[in-house]
Amino acid sequence: MMNISLNRLSRTALRNTALIVAIATLPAFAQTAVGQQQAAENPTEAEIRQFCTGIADAARDQRYLLQKQELEKLQADVDSRIAILEQRRAEYEDWLTRRNEFMKQAEGQLIEIYSKMAPDAAAPQLEQTNVLLAAAIIMKLPPRQSSLILTEMSPDRAAEVASIMSSAGDPNTSKDPS
Repeated sequence: MMNISLNRLSRTALRNTALIVAIATLPAFAQTAVGQQQAAENPTEAEIRQFCTGIADAARDQRYLLQKQELEKLQADVDSRIAILEQRRAEYEDWLTRRNEFMKQAEGQLIEIYSKMAPDAAAPQLEQTNVLLAAAIIMKLPPRQSSLILTEMSPDRAAEVASIMSSAGDPNTSKDPS
């Protein structure tokens, strides 16, 4: 009976030894399998360099394209601002030209003639002239005489003349109200 027990014990020991050997080699086998799988999933450094080299030109071209678009957008913004400044400069020059012409109309002997006239005689004549000319002449006269002439004029015409006189110093007179 002891013989059978020993035989059984030997088989059990053999099985246990085989099991231990299998368990001991399992991590190495698993590690090899995982390493192979990772190698398939994770490219090597050479493969990464090859990929990066392959897309470098396309990436550089895309970066240049984006920079070009940004520069074009900035250029358009600068151009629009220049256009606005040019428009404002033209408005100022127009205003200055109109003001200078307005002041020239009142120059010379005409001012002196009206300055020597009685206000009740000058008012009807100035009502019949161009409203811009009348305003320019009245502006050049001394304030006391100007006020007397405006008093003698019809209220509507005096209001027009006063409006033009007040806008002569306004820098927005060249702007179109519409």
